[in-house]
Amino acid sequence: MIPAVKSPDVMAVSYQNFLDHLRVAGFSGDLETGLGHRLVQSTDNSIYQIVPDAVAYPRSIADLQLIASRAREEQHRSIILRPRGGGTGTNGQSLGNGVIVDMSRHMNKILAIDPVRRVAIVQPGVVKDQLQKALKPYGLFFPPELSTSNRATIGGMISTDASGQGSVLYGKTRDHVRAVKLVLSDGSVLDTGAHGDLDLAQELDALERDVAERWLRDVPQLNRNVTGYDLGHLRKADGSLDLNSVICGSEGTLGLIAEAELALTPIPDHMGLVTIVYADFVSMLRETKKFLGFGAASVEVVDERVLGLARTDAAGEKVAHFFKPSADGRFGSACMVEFVADSADGLEQQMLRLVEAVKADGQYLSLATTNSRADIADIWAMRKRAVGILGNVTGTSAPVAFVEDTAVPPDQLADYIQEFRALLDRFGLGYGMFGHADSGVIHVRPDMDLYVPERREQVQAISDSVYALTQKYGGVLWGEHGKGVRGAYTRAFFGELYPAIQRVKALFDPHEQFNPGKIASNFGPLTDVGDVPMRGEREAGLARAHSDGYSRALTCNGNGACFDFEFDAPMCPSWKATRDRRQSPKGRATLVREWLRLVQAEEGTQSGTRSRSWRPRLFAWGSKGADFSHEVKAALDTCLGCKACKGTCPVKVDVPAFKSRFLEQYHTRYWRTPADRLIAEIELFLPLLPLVAPVYRLMANTKLGQSGLRLLGLEALPSLPKTLLKSDLAERGVGALSPPDIGALSPRERQDLVAIVPDAFVAIFEPALLLDLVDLLQGLGFRPFIVRVQNGKPLHAKGLLKRFDAVARRTAARLRAYDALGVPLIGVDPAMTLVYRDEYAPIVDGAVNVKTIEEFLSQNLHRLADARRDAGAMKARLANHCTATSNLSASSRQWGEVLAAAGIAAQTESLGCCGMAGTFGHEAKNRRLSQQIYGLSWRSRVEEPSLEAGELVATGLSCRCQAEKESDARLRHPVSLILEQLRARGA
Repeated sequence: MIPAVKSPDVMAVSYQNFLDHLRVAGFSGDLETGLGHRLVQSTDNSIYQIVPDAVAYPRSIADLQLIASRAREEQHRSIILRPRGGGTGTNGQSLGNGVIVDMSRHMNKILAIDPVRRVAIVQPGVVKDQLQKALKPYGLFFPPELSTSNRATIGGMISTDASGQGSVLYGKTRDHVRAVKLVLSDGSVLDTGAHGDLDLAQELDALERDVAERWLRDVPQLNRNVTGYDLGHLRKADGSLDLNSVICGSEGTLGLIAEAELALTPIPDHMGLVTIVYADFVSMLRETKKFLGFGAASVEVVDERVLGLARTDAAGEKVAHFFKPSADGRFGSACMVEFVADSADGLEQQMLRLVEAVKADGQYLSLATTNSRADIADIWAMRKRAVGILGNVTGTSAPVAFVEDTAVPPDQLADYIQEFRALLDRFGLGYGMFGHADSGVIHVRPDMDLYVPERREQVQAISDSVYALTQKYGGVLWGEHGKGVRGAYTRAFFGELYPAIQRVKALFDPHEQFNPGKIASNFGPLTDVGDVPMRGEREAGLARAHSDGYSRALTCNGNGACFDFEFDAPMCPSWKATRDRRQSPKGRATLVREWLRLVQAEEGTQSGTRSRSWRPRLFAWGSKGADFSHEVKAALDTCLGCKACKGTCPVKVDVPAFKSRFLEQYHTRYWRTPADRLIAEIELFLPLLPLVAPVYRLMANTKLGQSGLRLLGLEALPSLPKTLLKSDLAERGVGALSPPDIGALSPRERQDLVAIVPDAFVAIFEPALLLDLVDLLQGLGFRPFIVRVQNGKPLHAKGLLKRFDAVARRTAARLRAYDALGVPLIGVDPAMTLVYRDEYAPIVDGAVNVKTIEEFLSQNLHRLADARRDAGAMKARLANHCTATSNLSASSRQWGEVLAAAGIAAQTESLGCCGMAGTFGHEAKNRRLSQQIYGLSWRSRVEEPSLEAGELVATGLSCRCQAEKESDARLRHPVSLILEQLRARGA
C-alpha cells in the first residue's frame, strides 16, 4: 500500500496575508496556493524549476492595479510579483518565488479589430495564433512569427520582444506595438500611446541623451541586439520618445502588461518557397550567406539531425517530397527560403534568381519549389515542430535549451557555428541545430542528462564559453528568447552602460518587486544559470522501482504544445475546457513527477507500508485527509483517455498510460467507487444487457431510473436498440470460425475471409453498424465472420493492470492465431482497435495486427471502384475520431480515398474531442466537463450543418452517442454511407 504524502512546503505568513488582503479588497480573479497549482507554474520551456509561493489569475486591469498597489504597501514590500503568459519561455523568464500573475486564464480577449486603421487591441493573455485566426477574414496578420505561436501569448511576446522567422523583413514584436498599457508599481496605468506619466518620460528622455553616443558605440548593431531597456531605440526619427522600446523585452521587470494596441500588416498577395538540401550544416551556412541579397522574406535552416528526426514525425512525413535525398541516397541539412510579392510575376522572378544561383554553385543535394500556400504552411509546421522533434528521444539524455538563441552578424554565422560545434564536442555532447540564417540566429540544443549532477554543473561552464564566443564574433547571448535567468551576463555585456539600465529599473520599480533578479538590479545580485534549480535536480534521486511505468511523465520537457489554443486541435480537451493547467499533459506529468518524489521520500522513512490487508485500506478509504495523492488523482480523473497527447505531443507524453499505473497504486490505499468497478468490468456485463433490456431502458430513459443511475455514478447512458444481432448475422450466413476451422480450408477457400473483431460496445449499442460493415464487405466480395474477444480497454483505463495483462495475453494469442493463417483482422471503433497495437504491445512483445476499417478498405480501393459501377457522386463531411486523427497520421487521408473510391467527395472536418471518450462522458462526475468539451468544437458542426458540403458522418461510437445526447442528432458511420451509395448504384 502506498503511503499518504504531503509537501513539506509551507507558505510564508507574508504571502498568506497579502492574498487575504487582496480578497478583502475585491480581487475578482482566482488566487491559488495548492501545491498542484504552484507546481504547474514552476516550469516553463526551459531546464529550470522554481516553485512559487502562490498564483494569481486576474480578470481585469482593476485586478492588476490591486495586485500592484497592495504589494507596494509597506507591510507587503517583501512580496514579489512575476507576470506570466503562455509559459513558453526557454530561459526561466517568469520563474521564481513569489506570486505568479498568470494572464492566460481570464485576460485572453481580443477587445477590438479596426481593419481600416489596421489596428487590434488585445489583452495580454491572447494567444498569437488566436489573433491570427481572428485577423484572417480581414486579410491582415500580426507579423512576428515564432514556433510556439499556438500557445504563446501577446503579453509574453511583448515581454521578450519576440521574433523569429521573417524578422529581417518584418522586424521584432516592438516594431508592431503601437501602445501598451502597463500597470506600474503604485497601481497607476502607463499608456505608452499617450505618455501619461510625464515625469517618467522626462527621466527617460534625459537618460537617453546621456548614453546615446556610448550606446551606438558599445552595443552590437544587429537585427537582434537588445531586448528590453533599449535606450538605443527610445528616440524616434522625429525626436519623440517611443517608450515601447524600453518596455518590449523587459520580461515583466517593469510592471504588469494589461493591454496592447498592435499594428497589423496585410497578408502578402503571393508567396513562394524554395527548399534546398545540402550535404552538411556548416557548408550550407556558407552557401546561405550568399542568399542574403536576394530579398527573401526569410531564410530558415535545420541540421542533419533535425531533418532526420522530422522524417519520423507526421508533420515531416507530409512534406518529405520537398527534402529528397541525393541520387546516391544521402540526406543532409535543409534550407528553406521564402519570398513574398505583390504579383505572381514578381514572385516568380525572385524565386528564379535564387534557383539559378543555387544551381550555378552546384553544392546542393536536392532542390524543390512551391507557391502553394497549403504546402508552405505544411513546411513551416514541420519547421515549427523542430524543437519538439528534437526532444523525442529515448533515454534520459535529451536536447535542452539554455544557449539556444545567440545571434551574430549573418556573414559570420558559418564560422561561429563551426566554433560552437567544436565547443560542444569538447564537452562530449551531441546537439541539434536549426534557426534563422538571415538574422544570424541558430537555435542550439545540446544533449544533456540533467539527472546527472556533473551535467548540471556543465550548464554554467558551457554558458560562460558561449557568452565569450558571442563576444568574439560581435554578437549577443540573447538574440531572441530574452535574458531570463541569464541576467548575470548583462553587467558584463553593457559595461559602462549598466548604470543606465539600473536607472531604468529604478524609475519603474523602485522597490524591485517585479520579477527581481532579471535583467537589472539595484539592490542585489542578478540570477546566474549555475545558481538556479533545474528540473532534473528535483527528481534526480528517483529509484527505478518508483519511476517504472512513468517514463512518459518523466520525459515531459515542458514544451507546452498541450496548451494549444485551437478548439479544433485534438490536444488537450480537458485543458481547453477548464483553462486549468493541472488538467493538461504537462500539468499531469508535473504532478506525477512530484508525487513520485514524495512517495519515495515517505517510503524511505516508513516500514511496512506495502501491506495489502483490507484493514488499513478500509481505514485509509475513510480518512481522505491531507494526501497529495488526491490532488494528483483529481488531475488525472479529468483525462479523457483520448491519447491525443501520445500522438500529438512532440515528446509523446502518454497520460493514459501513466494514469493507469497511478490508479493501480492509488487504489492499494483507497477503495474504488462502485462506478469505477462497474465500468472496469463492463465488457463482461454488456453481453447480458439484451436479457434485461426492459430494465435497462427503464433506468436509461426515465427520470426515476436516471436518478438511480446517478447514485451509482452513471449518467447519459446510450440507447439500447432492438436489433437482434445474432439472428441478423445468421440470415447473412455470418457466424464464427475458429483457427482450426480455417486451417482445414484450402488456400483458395481462405482467400476472401475477413475477421471482424467488434468490441462489446458496438456489438450491443450499434449492431446496425456491424451489420452494415458485414453487408459492405460481402458486397465487395469478401467473406466476413465474427471473432468475439475481450478488448480490456476499460480495465486499463481504471488501473486494473494485472487483469488487463491477463486479458491482453489471452486475446492476443487468439487473434494472432487468425493472423498466422493469413486472415485479415478488422476492428470497428478506432479507440478500441488501437488498444491492440498500443497498450498490448509492451505486454505481448509487439502490436497485434488488427486493422482499422479505413486501413483495410484503403488496401482494397479497386473493389470499391468496381462495386460503384458508374460515375455518380455524393458529398459528405468526415468527422474522424480524435484518437485516430492524432495517432494514425494516414487515417483521414485513407478515409478520403475510401470515400472517393465509392463516389463520395468527402471534406474532412477539423475537430477536437467530442467529450464522450468511451465511458468518460457517461460518468456522472464527468458529465458537465464532457458537455463543455462538446461545446468547444463539435456542437456547432452538428447543429449548424452545411447541406452543400454533405452529410456529417462520424467514425467514433462515442462521437455519435454524444451528438445524439447533446444535439439530438443521429450521425452515421462512413461505412453506412458507403453502403447506401453502393446500393443506390445497384451494387
